[in-house]
Amino acid sequence: MFNFHALGKSITDNLLYVCEFALIIAAVFLVAYAVEKFAKKRNGDTERVLSTRKIAVIGVFSAIATVLHVFDFSVPFAPPFYKLDFSEIPVLVCGFAFGPVAGVMTEMIKILLKLVVKGTSTAFVGDLANFVVGCSFVLPASVLYHFVKTRTGAILSCIAGTVTITVCGTLLNAVYLLPAFSALYGIPMDALIGMGSAVNARIVDVPTFVLLAVAPMNLLKGASVSLITMLVYKKLSPVIKYGSATRKTPAMARAAVK
Repeated sequence: MFNFHALGKSITDNLLYVCEFALIIAAVFLVAYAVEKFAKKRNGDTERVLSTRKIAVIGVFSAIATVLHVFDFSVPFAPPFYKLDFSEIPVLVCGFAFGPVAGVMTEMIKILLKLVVKGTSTAFVGDLANFVVGCSFVLPASVLYHFVKTRTGAILSCIAGTVTITVCGTLLNAVYLLPAFSALYGIPMDALIGMGSAVNARIVDVPTFVLLAVAPMNLLKGASVSLITMLVYKKLSPVIKYGSATRKTPAMARAAVK
């Protein structure tokens, strides 16, 4: 049984990171909402950004993403405190199906559910990073696909998301995460670099650390999530949107309800 008192104490003790988390979530949501509204207006789409069906599907896919997030694993070319998971697969599927707002919401709920199920071992620093890095992949990919809903558009969207998560994850680690972990746990930066050197002798400083450990991990994550999403999305899309394996237009779906 999860200890909610421990989570509450962790929130109180690390209020600064929690406030940063909340502000970043709000900013990402505003960007996603503005872009999606613009895309809907441009395409003449009058459907609500968040319908009842969308919210229900987001809840289901957030739960799936949470399970995938909990089952993370180490990679041989990065220190053991870096973990790889495939929780962005259901997040990206939701983003493709319903737009960037749904993608960002699924990512946010995934993190919140993970905190309830597993708590935080990084004073919310790692959870904040996971949200930001996840959104750096899902947001550009779902935005681009929202404008170009073709197979070519999906491929370009996945490429854009993979490039963005690689660049954003690398810079975020170099500028924020590594210094934050060093300060949080009282571990000298040289010791963190040493953990990287233990798996790759060419890692000797922060630039080589993020280029040889962090960047390849994010590139691997983006590429693998993109590949799996491309393989499953076409079959899942009509079921997610209309509750049937047979693709329907919105007008057909409304007529079926009547």
